[in-house]
Amino acid sequence: MIFNIQRYSTHDGKGIRTLIFYKGCPLRCQWCSNPESQSFNYSVIYDKKNCKNFGDCTKVNKAIIRINNNGIQINRELLQNPENLRNICASKALTVSGESKSVHELLAEIEKDTLFYRNDGGVTLSGGEPLSQEENIIELLKELEVRNIKVNIETTLHVNWEKVERSIGFIETFLVDLKHTDKNKFKTFTHGEAELVMKNLKKLTDSGSHVIVRIPVIPSFNHSENEMKQIIDFVYSLKNVNEIHFLPYHTFGVEKYKMLGMDYIFGNQEQVEDLEITKYIQYAQLKGFETKIGG
Repeated sequence: MIFNIQRYSTHDGKGIRTLIFYKGCPLRCQWCSNPESQSFNYSVIYDKKNCKNFGDCTKVNKAIIRINNNGIQINRELLQNPENLRNICASKALTVSGESKSVHELLAEIEKDTLFYRNDGGVTLSGGEPLSQEENIIELLKELEVRNIKVNIETTLHVNWEKVERSIGFIETFLVDLKHTDKNKFKTFTHGEAELVMKNLKKLTDSGSHVIVRIPVIPSFNHSENEMKQIIDFVYSLKNVNEIHFLPYHTFGVEKYKMLGMDYIFGNQEQVEDLEITKYIQYAQLKGFETKIGG
């Protein structure tokens, strides 16, 4: 299942790219800017300011009730068959995130853009965590290889190593998100296991794959000189990594939580400005890394 296809991107790899966003992630990062990507199922998004009180959604799903002229209320625990709500709302106040697409359908979408790839461009698989949908990914990668289309993948590496290993021969560049090396902080803020990510990253770099490490800079989590040095030092201990990207925390996705009926538990954190990252960049450069802010 995917939740978005972004065309003509100049980020997340060289040249002009098609980004395919897979739905579902094993982590629950408190600062996640795409909360609709977390669930492996359909997600219903309600933007109250666009609601015109037509009431069509209440007729097709009993979990949705109208509140006079003040929009609707969704009982998400009782919500069944949310895909039936797709395109039901004329004002687009109610939308459904998530589409089940076959490899054949994805290829059809990608082939619309191949004219723009030229020598450097291609496809970037993102998420969520694309490697969580291993079978679909591997089949797609095989088809893209036949067509000589280059592929990058954005990944948390928070999956079984076998899923990573199967993809290695097909991926030009792995864009690996390394959030922290402290297992307790990682667990508290993401509900994941730092050791799994670090072990997979070591195996991946030992394989000779081209890897760019991306470090999100998150206040109250890893935005300190000591923590960032520990993360960079770990990357320095690996083979075949020459480049680190720093991704400053932003609040662009906060409103999505309300639309999904979710709480944004990360609180009122201020965005991280580029200047705040200068000392981290300098330390990484002293270690011999090429650096960049953003993807």
